[in-house]
This record gives sequence, structure tokens and C-alpha cells, in this order.
Amino acid sequence: MEGINFIQDLAVVMLVAGAVGWLCHRIGLSVIVGFLAAGMVIGPFTPPFSLVTDAARIETLAQVGLVFLMFSIGMKLSLRKLRRLGLPLLIATAVTALIVYNLSRLASPLLGFGRQEVVFFAAMIIVSSSAIIGKVLQETGLTHEKAGQMAMGITVLEDVVAVVSLALLNSVVLLGGMGEAKVGQTIGIMGAFVALAGVVGLIAVPWLLRKINQSASEELQTLVVAGLMLGLALTAQRAGYSLAMGAFILGSIIAETPQRGQIDRVFEGARDMFSAVFFVSIGMQIDIRVLGDSWLLVLGASALALGVRIFAGTMGMLVTGVKLRDASRVGLMVTPIGEFSFIIAQLGVTSGLVPENFRALAVGLSLVTALATPILTRHSGTLSARIASWQPAWFDGLLANYGRLLDRMQARQKRSVLWQLSRKRLVQIGLEVLLVTGMLAFAEPLFGIVERFLPDETFFAGAPLVIFWCGLGLLVLLPLLAIWRNASALAMIFAEMSTAGHPRAARLRIYVENGLKGLVTVALFLWLSALLPVSGHGRWLPLGAFLVLVLAALLLRRKLSYWHSVLELELQERLEENEGKFTGTTAPFLAQHGEWQLALIECVIPDQADCRGRTLGDIGLRSKLGCVVAGVERQGVMIGNPSSDTALYPRDKILLLGDPKQTAAGKEFLTGVSAGAATSNFDEVRMETFALPSDSKLAGRTLAELAPTRHVGVQLAGINRGGQRILNPGGEVTLLPNDDVLLLGSPDQIAAFKLWAREGAV
Repeated sequence: MEGINFIQDLAVVMLVAGAVGWLCHRIGLSVIVGFLAAGMVIGPFTPPFSLVTDAARIETLAQVGLVFLMFSIGMKLSLRKLRRLGLPLLIATAVTALIVYNLSRLASPLLGFGRQEVVFFAAMIIVSSSAIIGKVLQETGLTHEKAGQMAMGITVLEDVVAVVSLALLNSVVLLGGMGEAKVGQTIGIMGAFVALAGVVGLIAVPWLLRKINQSASEELQTLVVAGLMLGLALTAQRAGYSLAMGAFILGSIIAETPQRGQIDRVFEGARDMFSAVFFVSIGMQIDIRVLGDSWLLVLGASALALGVRIFAGTMGMLVTGVKLRDASRVGLMVTPIGEFSFIIAQLGVTSGLVPENFRALAVGLSLVTALATPILTRHSGTLSARIASWQPAWFDGLLANYGRLLDRMQARQKRSVLWQLSRKRLVQIGLEVLLVTGMLAFAEPLFGIVERFLPDETFFAGAPLVIFWCGLGLLVLLPLLAIWRNASALAMIFAEMSTAGHPRAARLRIYVENGLKGLVTVALFLWLSALLPVSGHGRWLPLGAFLVLVLAALLLRRKLSYWHSVLELELQERLEENEGKFTGTTAPFLAQHGEWQLALIECVIPDQADCRGRTLGDIGLRSKLGCVVAGVERQGVMIGNPSSDTALYPRDKILLLGDPKQTAAGKEFLTGVSAGAATSNFDEVRMETFALPSDSKLAGRTLAELAPTRHVGVQLAGINRGGQRILNPGGEVTLLPNDDVLLLGSPDQIAAFKLWAREGAV
């Protein structure tokens, strides 16, 4: 009866999560706090309330919830969004992570942590919770403030930092400790895996979704995406990484496709459900007695985490030239600890590198910071203004000079011909190096996957290995040729720029260019030599296959270059699709407007909202409440400055502009649902033929005069008059006695028309 027990546990978790989530929403707490607390209550460590006791089933629930949660987080981040967030936020995130990591390592001995515990604790607080921050910003109406936008951008980028941290910690776990962990090698191999999965995914997944979208139903698309999500999560786990990385990568790939909005809508329910399951399952793994015994440690660690994250977030923004007031406001917002910290703590505990109380510490950190974040965010404007007023004049002048220096450097970079010519090629070389590294580094597991489909040894001796390496070599040659082509172009550009104006520029340019090409050749040889097998019976196969393929490349160079150009163009199209779509971190209202006392908040029209189907002119928000609808997002399409005849429909995302009181009242009005909301009779609509009575009072009148749709809701789809059929008759058509009319409507509407035709009254 194991299956029944699992269903029982799942039912308990979902019912408790729903009840606690509703309660937290009513009292204004983060639902994540409620989920964690509920898990601790119903878990195996709190008899007699223990409703779920099997540790293996709890772990299974947590893993399933983790995959769905990471997939949804990945869908919020894409290469397109990374490019739009820009280099300043990337730098701010990196600086924040470095400061948090180093300060937490320096201060952790005060909490009694050892060497390995320090690393795991630093990794736990290095990343904030995008789920909590997004919810808090939405509840406080700061989603579209400049500081709120920057905070959301940082927390989205910190998800990438968390994925890198997980990969590094996985390598630490596999090596059994901190002594032999090779950070550079681990990051390089992880980057190669991400590049390999990303390039293959960006080419294959959009094509697959497009084919399914054209020829299959939405539910089949959902099944395929769910299968890909679980499959890539499993692939990442088999490659030595976590389930979280695979699901996160697929979410980022899906975010680049035109079907993103549709998939996000379809997975919304499953995402919310399994995210709640994840947090409740994490709570169930916590022994509340251990948490109670560690209360002093939790409070000290929480105070350290809050202080370090506020300081690091502020410094990270200052490095990018943001004013102290805005920088400190962002720092106050990026404080909550959440989902990734639980995963990191779980990894450390299960590996035996950190004590059991680290699970309780992660949950305690999340509870304390989740309670503090709404308060800090709500008062961030006042607190940041006070911090800015305390800065001495010399520090203010220093920041102003630093900002002007950054502006000059940015302007100089834009004017730099060398940078403009080389930037794109350097990015392409980096991505292609990672792609080739991924294919060669994971050649052995790839061979294990495809070996069953290759001819066996009876074909000829060593047939599987030879065929595999020849095929892999052909695939690798495409990016290798592109690397050489881009490197040659860079050598030519650098030689041209460096010898310009020299008396012997023509001869010197040739020497410089050939010298750079020679260095590139040596670098390519050393790089490939480090990746190819150097031991075992198959050590000569890759080399032999590559020699044959290099010869083929010389003969088929143009064809291979053409194939690579086609693939490169395909990737570029994927990255540029939907460039103008509205997203939560790219709202068009980023200018400072504090002196205007304006608020810009968003809300979603519920399915049974009283305002659904009504136009903005009919609703009259401006005249009634003083706020205006600044934008409507419908199915991923942004309607800017909607006109008064724009109708609102369920699931529309609305941007409201006005002062805080006006927008709050507008949100309450638009999301209002009355108890007697009408239901759709779409499934009951049918067609029925009705013979108009000879004495009907409707006879002799035109359809325009009768207006049957307005009076009884029915449509006249056709008229049969003496064998002559009139399809979709216009308003000028006159009804005659004994006409056979084809009615389209619900049973009640058709019955109302018949009564009207017989008695002459509606």
C-alpha cells in the first residue's frame, strides 16, 4: 500500500499548505513562512500532530517540488533578459556576492563554525529569495519603482550565482571536503555543461514546441515540456550536478521561445502547487526541538545575514555609480533568505560535511529574514533618506566624481572602434569554447547514451568508438572553424589598429597578425589536448578521427562554414524573439518620480471579477477613484496607454497609475468578486431550426429592427425560404411567415426566441 500512503501524504501536505497559505494572506505574512511552519508542525518530529512520518516520501515530495520551483525561477531569467538588465547590474550582483561571501566567512567564527561550515553558511546567505522579494515588492506597490526594479534584477541574477554555488559545493561533496576542490576547473566544466545544454536546447526546444503548437493540442505541449523538465533535471543530476540546475536551464530556454506565455499560464497551477509542496516538505525535515535548541544561533546568524546583505547590496550598487539613497534602498530590499539556502543546507547535511542543525538554521534564517523584509522594504524610502543625510560632504563629492568617471568611461567605450569591432566576436568565441568543452568533457556519458544505437564490434573492430568519435568530431569542427575564423578576424583587426601610423605598417602588420594566429594555434592545441582522452585503449581514436576530419574540413570548409552560419543565425533569432515584451523586471516606468507622490502598481483580473468584459470607459476609474490604467498585458502582449473602449478580461495584468490611496482603491475595485458571479454557458450553445408561425408578429420586420441578439441573446445563422437558403443574413433581411430560421444560442435563449415569435413579447 505504498502508493496509497504517498497519496495520503500528498493530500495532507496540500490541504495544510492551502489552509496555512490562506491564513498568512489574511494576516499579511509571507506564505513561505506559513508553509515552513506548517511543515514543522505536521512533520515526523512533532507528535501527536505528526501526519507525515516517512522520511523517504518527504524527500521525494521535496525533490518534485524543487524541480517545479527551479523551472519557474528559470523562466524568469533568459539570455535576453540578462542582456537587457545590462552590465551594471551584473557587476553589482557580482560585487554583492563577493562582499557577502567574504564578510560572512570572516564573521562566521564568531558563531562557532568550522572551516567547512563557514563555506556552506556563506553560500546560504550569498543569494536572496526571488520568490519572497517579488511577493513583497508586489504587496508594497514598489514593483515598478526604480529601486524595486533594481532589487528584482539583482535577485534574478543572484539565482545564477546560486546555481554556480551549487555546482561548486557539489564538487566539494564529491571530493569529500574542501582540500582538493578546484574552483576554476569546476566553474569551467559547469559552464561547458550549461553551454552544451543551452545551445542544443535553444535549437531543438523551440523547433519542437513550434511543431507541437501547429499540429497538437495544448495538453500535449504541457506533457512534452514536463517530460523535458524532468529529463534535463535527471541529466544534470547524472552529470554530477543537482536536479535544480537542469530544471533551471530548461526554464531559461523556454523563456526564449514564443510559447513562453502559454507555457507559463499552463504551468501556473502546477508551479504554485509543487512550490508549496517543496516548502512544506522542507519544514517537515526540521526537528523543532533542534530549532529551539539553536535559537541563539539562528538569531545571531539572522542578524549577521541582514547586516551583511544590506551593506553588500548597498556597496554593489555604489560600485555601478548609483546614488547612496537609491543604493541603500536596494540593499534594504534584497535581504530575505529562501529556496536556494534550503538546497545548500540539505546538500551539506546529507553529505555529512555540516551538522544536522544546519537544516534548522536555514529555515530559521528564512523565517526571520522573511518577517523582517516587508518591514525594511515598506520603510526603505525613509531609512535610505536618513542614511543619505548622514553621509559627509566629502563622501558625497567622492561618489559624484566617481559617477562622472563612470560616465566618461562608458562614453569612451562607445567611441572605441576596437571595442565595437571585437566585442561581438569575443562573446562568440567564449560561447563556442564552452560548447566544444562541453561536447568533449561529456563525451564519455554521451557515448554511453548513443552506444546502443551504433553498429557493434561485428561491423569492424572498434566500430562503436570510431563511428562515435567521427560523428562527434564533425559536430565539434563546426564551432572550431568558427573560433578560428573569429580569432583570425580579431588578429587582423588588432594588427591593423596597433600598427596604424607606423612607417613600416604594411610589413609590421603581417608579422603581428601571423604572430597572433600562431599564438591562437598553440592555445587551441593545448586546450584540445587537455580535453581529449590520454589513457586507455581509446586514446588514439579521438586523435585519428580528428586528423581525418581536419582533412575533410579543408575540403569541405565552405560547406561547414555555411552550416555553422545557419546554426548561428538560428540561435540569434531565438535570442531576439519577443524583444519588446513586457516583463516584471522591465517595466517602462523607471524614471525618478518620488516628488510627484505617484505609485505604479499591478494587479491581475480574477476569473470571476465583476469588471470582466467591461470597457475602461464604462468602469470609469479616473472619474470614480482618480487613478488610470497605464497598461494592460494580455497573453504576453503589452497594450500601452489603452483607450476607453478597451475591455478587460480575466487574467489580464493591469498597471495602475495614481497616488498610493488611489491605486490601492483601484486594485480593490478591479479584483472585486461578488458572490453571485455569472457562469459561462459556452458548452450549452447549439443550433436548432424553428419554423416561424404564419401569424407571428415578427414577420414582416427586418433583423435590424428586431435585434434578436440584443433582446434574447440568440443569433440567426440562416434562413430557409422555400428551398432558398440565406446564410448569415444581414440586418436588411426581412422575416416572412413560415420561414425556417436556424437559431444559434443556449437552450434558454432559443426558448426565449420561440416564445417571442409566438406571443410577440420578450
